[in-house]
Amino acid sequence: METPKTLQEAILFFADYENCRQFLIALRWLDGKVLCPRCGSDHVTYLESARLYKCYGKHPQAKFSLKVGTIFEDSALGLEKWLPAMWLIVNSKNGISSMEISRSLGITQKSAWHMAHRIRFALHQGSFDSMLTGEVEADETFIGGKARNMHKDVKARRISGQGRNVEDKIIVMGVLERGGHVRTQVIPDRLKKTLQPIVRKHVAAGAALFTDEMGGYKGLSEEYKHEIIDHAVQYVNGRVHTNGLENFWSLVKRGLSGTYVSVEPFHLFRYLDEQSYRFNNRATKDNPLNDADRFTFACTQILGKRLTWNALTGKDASQKEWIN
Repeated sequence: METPKTLQEAILFFADYENCRQFLIALRWLDGKVLCPRCGSDHVTYLESARLYKCYGKHPQAKFSLKVGTIFEDSALGLEKWLPAMWLIVNSKNGISSMEISRSLGITQKSAWHMAHRIRFALHQGSFDSMLTGEVEADETFIGGKARNMHKDVKARRISGQGRNVEDKIIVMGVLERGGHVRTQVIPDRLKKTLQPIVRKHVAAGAALFTDEMGGYKGLSEEYKHEIIDHAVQYVNGRVHTNGLENFWSLVKRGLSGTYVSVEPFHLFRYLDEQSYRFNNRATKDNPLNDADRFTFACTQILGKRLTWNALTGKDASQKEWIN
């Protein structure tokens, strides 16, 4: 099936429901035979007027749509809105706000906000199949309000003696394989007991590990070729630097402050998942991905995932999605 290559083509292509239907069928079932998502039976028929399928297996809820079993499940919005929204989110370098999605698709801001978070949930990579190898950078950053936007009384109370505002900020750690993928995680502190298990979880033993002089990384030289750059002296010493992660943090903060403006700490990890997905699927000399590639790969991750409104807003404690 010929898929769109540009945003304009995607909007025109997915405006036709039949194109949406055939696209999802090809995505979910490689042989093109629709199976019941509840019992797995292939004894189903398509009810064209209702745009539903009916399973003849003996179980409740015999009728189902192609949204069942995906992040789209129980959404009143049609696929002609969901699929262009996915295209926009995975291909907008600095992200796209719920207000912009709302205006572009003709839906409410509340619906657009929920839609965007469900898509970010799909972009979350979960467990990783491989460890990072070669040259790997590890670094942390603080995310929160900027001192220049504070009232001077608030600034005086919150700015530390070093001239850095760290109170009420969220700490995020990242590990980056040069020329490869980045992985991020919201962390409670920068202590050794927090940082080092994360490094060991994601970085293969024997890799070249580059960090700053922060004390939480001391003691890793037995497992890694650990080299330190002292930012009080210099930022680059040959191959020893953390500039790759610094550039990634710049992308993250540009999106948070320029596009989303206000992000609750509870939801921060979802925005990190979104930015990490775009970074990890960026075009490189060895892997010249385009917008259509990023979109198609994102669509393969919609299955078996669901994020309800109550779980997203914390109203249903049993469904909270604190995934890192």
